[in-house]
Amino acid sequence: MKAKVFLFFMLFLFVKVNAQNSISGLVTDVKAGGSLPGVNIVVADLSVGAVSNAQGHYTIGNLPNGQFFVTYSYVGYENITKEVHLTGNTHITLNIGLNPQVIEGQEVVVTGSFTGTQHENTVQINSVNAQSLNQVGSPSLMASLAQIPNVDVISKGPGVVTPVIRGMSLSNILVLNNGIPMENFQFSEEHPYMVDASGVNRIEVIKGPASLMYGSGAVGGVINLIGEPVADRGTIEGSANLRYYSNTMGTNSDIGIKGNENGFVWGARAGLNSQADFIQGNGKFAPNTRFNTQSAKLNAGFIKKIGTFRLFYNYDRDKLGMAVPPALALVTERGRKNKVWYQNLTNNLLISKNKIFLGDFKLDADFSYQNNNRRLEGSPDSPPFELVNMTLQTFTYRMKGVYNFSDKFKAFLGIQGLSQNNRNHQAPQHVIPNASQNDFSIFSMGRYHWNKNIVTEAGVRFDHRKIFIPAYTSNGSPVPDMTRTYDNVSASLGTNVPLAENLLLRLNVASAFRSPNIAELTQDGVHGARYEKGNSNLKNQQNTEADLGLHFHTLHTTFEVSAFYNHINNYIYLSPTDNYTNGYRIYQYMQTPSELYGGEVGFHIHPHPLDWLHLSANYSYILGKVISGGYLPLIPANKIHFEVMLTQNKWHQFRDSFFKIETNYAFAQNHPSEFENTSKAYTLFNLVMGTQFKMGSQLVSLNVIANNLFNVTYVDHLSTLQEVGLYNAGRNITVSLHIPFGIAQGKQ
Repeated sequence: MKAKVFLFFMLFLFVKVNAQNSISGLVTDVKAGGSLPGVNIVVADLSVGAVSNAQGHYTIGNLPNGQFFVTYSYVGYENITKEVHLTGNTHITLNIGLNPQVIEGQEVVVTGSFTGTQHENTVQINSVNAQSLNQVGSPSLMASLAQIPNVDVISKGPGVVTPVIRGMSLSNILVLNNGIPMENFQFSEEHPYMVDASGVNRIEVIKGPASLMYGSGAVGGVINLIGEPVADRGTIEGSANLRYYSNTMGTNSDIGIKGNENGFVWGARAGLNSQADFIQGNGKFAPNTRFNTQSAKLNAGFIKKIGTFRLFYNYDRDKLGMAVPPALALVTERGRKNKVWYQNLTNNLLISKNKIFLGDFKLDADFSYQNNNRRLEGSPDSPPFELVNMTLQTFTYRMKGVYNFSDKFKAFLGIQGLSQNNRNHQAPQHVIPNASQNDFSIFSMGRYHWNKNIVTEAGVRFDHRKIFIPAYTSNGSPVPDMTRTYDNVSASLGTNVPLAENLLLRLNVASAFRSPNIAELTQDGVHGARYEKGNSNLKNQQNTEADLGLHFHTLHTTFEVSAFYNHINNYIYLSPTDNYTNGYRIYQYMQTPSELYGGEVGFHIHPHPLDWLHLSANYSYILGKVISGGYLPLIPANKIHFEVMLTQNKWHQFRDSFFKIETNYAFAQNHPSEFENTSKAYTLFNLVMGTQFKMGSQLVSLNVIANNLFNVTYVDHLSTLQEVGLYNAGRNITVSLHIPFGIAQGKQ
């Protein structure tokens, strides 16, 4: 045992790697009998898999030693996940019977501390797949996440959207792109993450502290965008997505292709999103809320016996209109081309993701380089046209070694680091000065399976951050060099306790932290429609959160209830003051002890024998308070979501058809912060219809979504457009088409 511990903490294990493992079997329909062709079989952690052939048979070969989860999924049937242990030159036969889908069972998630099923994680991880994203009808990927209880968005129109998890937002949330933290000046609601839905297979959301796994910034939670799986072995395949939005006269389209030749995998995808100024519920257009984005994604790599080695490159170019007072005076006609007062953003992201499997030891090694250029273009009639031009360059690394000490105990040890530089170019406004930042951390966690399937996780993490800001001039006054260092220790302890066969209790207590960022320390100037001042004396923001959850799951019913309490020392937030300069209100970064508490409750019922009917609802409650008195800013209103869905598996040439009615009710927000206004309650109705039909040999998906069906005029509490007198969007009809295609088909 001591030898194992020594090898684990050195992150080296020397073994003979000669595994020739394989998994094969037959997939059948339990209810109707007979084989099931076209079932997707995926091995988590490897991103490899197969599709059952016309006789329902499948084979996945050339697998390394280790512990893996194999997921079987087929449209209209429940997912099944099996855990396998491969020990060398072994062949495992897994014959699987799938039941027609009633309520989706637990799935494998990768954003938690260990890859595993939902029931193994001590924190709940919500997962939204691509099919669900296509049923929302929003031109913004982040806005699509608002379907998750206690997940909201701060919006400045459909193009400028930032997520909120349990009342925490901006620098308190970490957004991951294939596991890599995004770095794009996320300190302001004016700065949305440069991500889009093209090539995204699903999104996993952790609600609550995740600093132990991901470091500073994961105080409120984590959103992980997970890309599409690789092509089946020996195939070349692709897909196209086309969407039209009536409210913005917008189109959002992408096309991609991918292949897999003997373990060499590759893929490419490109997308365009163009939206005109949206129409409010009162029938008037919202000036300068137009936006246009372009994206391109490439990947290549090898999936071999010893592990996976993949490179990803993402390019994003966004032009986002800003509905600020100077623009409202200039934009008098509706349009889609960005001409005045818009953000001109470019982001390049290069990722190297590697997994090495050496028996009971697995090493994850991820590296990334990001180059984010942010420009603000004003008005050509009031030079200078380019007001802001700065580039943020970030290099990150993260290495984590996981060792299975026994069937009951596994643990990991990891290191993580960041090197970042911000540089201003030839533009008059320096939103933040030239600066550099370096981070280093070491973290570890263990998971133990007790008798009766009780799971306990515990971990600890140490972080060090150093920020250096060279001398600069602000508003004509010299500012000397500034060096700040921040150290922190965070910890987590959680457990899952099966109270009965279908009843699971989750309890988790975690500390988390966030160091002040460069903007919070230094800002001193106009940003958007206000004047923002930093605070060089800010300390680490430290929080402790306790989560309690109960999960009940049967074949026809699921029920979830959870509650949380989040105590935050030195909570950092931007608050308006009573002072003005040059007509702009001054906002100041402040710190104060605060607390957030609330919870979520939801159910999904599929009453038997009414196989065509689904009923679901959820309620989310959140309250954010300053300990000394008053309320925190940017806290969403409490909300209720209810839906009725009718389904039909097969009807003539159509399959998996559905019709859904949704009701969203937002309560009045009567607990605003000192300088916020209260917000009225509102009710929205949505209709969603969808089906699949064959076009040649391919199965095409068609969705039609009607949002805000009755064209309600309303203002969401987190819409910053209310500051300039604009309402949220009115009725919108979205038509979405997903077209897969195959070019080459290999043998099983």
